[in-house]
Amino acid sequence: MTMGSGDPVPAAPNGPVAGSAAPRQDETSTTDLVLPLAALGAAGVLAGYGYLRRTRRARTRTTPGVVPAAPPVPTPAESERQARAALVLADDCVRGSREELSYVEELFGAEAVEPFVHALRAAETELSAAFAMWRRYEEGLPEDATARRQALAGVVGRCAEAGRRLDARAADLDRLRGLEHGVTAALRIAEDRFRELAARTAAAQATAAGLRERYAPSAGAPVTGFVEQAKDRLVFATERLNEARQAADAGELPRAARQLRAAEGGITQAGILVGGVERLATRLREAAALVPAALTGAEAEIAGVRKGGGRGSLTGGELRARLAHADAAPAAVRAELTGGPYDPLDALRRITRAVERLEAGRSGVLEAAGLLVSRGSVDTAEDFVAVHRGAVGAPARARLAQAVRALDAGTEADVLAGQARELAERDVGIRGNPFADGRGAGLTGAVLGGVLLAEDPDGGPPASFGGPLTRSRRHLP
Repeated sequence: MTMGSGDPVPAAPNGPVAGSAAPRQDETSTTDLVLPLAALGAAGVLAGYGYLRRTRRARTRTTPGVVPAAPPVPTPAESERQARAALVLADDCVRGSREELSYVEELFGAEAVEPFVHALRAAETELSAAFAMWRRYEEGLPEDATARRQALAGVVGRCAEAGRRLDARAADLDRLRGLEHGVTAALRIAEDRFRELAARTAAAQATAAGLRERYAPSAGAPVTGFVEQAKDRLVFATERLNEARQAADAGELPRAARQLRAAEGGITQAGILVGGVERLATRLREAAALVPAALTGAEAEIAGVRKGGGRGSLTGGELRARLAHADAAPAAVRAELTGGPYDPLDALRRITRAVERLEAGRSGVLEAAGLLVSRGSVDTAEDFVAVHRGAVGAPARARLAQAVRALDAGTEADVLAGQARELAERDVGIRGNPFADGRGAGLTGAVLGGVLLAEDPDGGPPASFGGPLTRSRRHLP
């Protein structure tokens, strides 16, 4: 699917999926973009099974003896739906693969999992490039209709290649884990993580309560409900760990492997939720310590702009209006410092945005403040998407990917991450509760979180390392 014969350059190992290092869209070669339109149909097997089945049925209903001249060309709307589905599927495959790989590495060591890490990084690189191509498409580039169809084919092709990289290593990973021959060692790793997280969850509950007491309500809003959701994932993990051990004792090792993998997914997501609360508390403390210096730096920048008569394109009335706004932001923050609980991260956000609107160069302290705010926004958006990926669509994921790419571009990353979070929350609200009948402990959270793939009555197989062809291989027998 990807032009060129070399392996993609591995992306950076840390950070959210959407933020894996990859070439920016404007650096992508024309050859990469101009993929054959046939790739859209072939890769659609991975991104839109329903569309492909309809196409095949249509071909088989032709008049006997008459061979269609060419397969039907998808409409722009169909092509866009396929591209969105491909992005979601590839992102889910990458996220699920990373989750399982962390358990394998803990048991077998970094050297043993190196081939799988390489496959994951290559998949992340393809996915990041696909998100960048999709974002340019959303912005109206390219403009020509044929080139736009080719761009969508490129998105689907990149996603298909990401999945292929993971599918190619799934069987090797299963052989390394050997869960069908025994789950004792893997169960021990999962149970150790479970116990550690149970203790952290209790502490996180106290931390969340402290945020509500110490800061304004908006400060703790990004992690509202995180502790309760973490408890839900742990309840789910408890049930699946017990079932895995019972199945292993009964000699039903495939079922034990299935339940263990589900428990691992629940434990991982509980860790994301608890970690989100812990990280926000740390960032709020850092922000509170930085606010006084940021105020001083902002006031110096504003004074410099006023003395210099304006910078860049700002002159006359526009400059005066922005200076008035810039003066108001630090003044309001200073009043908040003596007026009771406030939101330190939001205070830094308003300070840095006010100075940025003046087109002034930011001092070191303002650069640090802006980066702290942006990273906080990106992290909380990433956490939300990660634990609700069963419901979150392509627009939210694409905004998140763009936010990560923009982390060094002033306040843009903060704005994009906020949009990603809003879109993701909307998707979750639309999806609702897929198991309102209470079929199992924590089942709803596991399905909404993408821990279970909702393909079987009990919530479906757990998401495993692999691409679209292999990630759901642990079906019920």
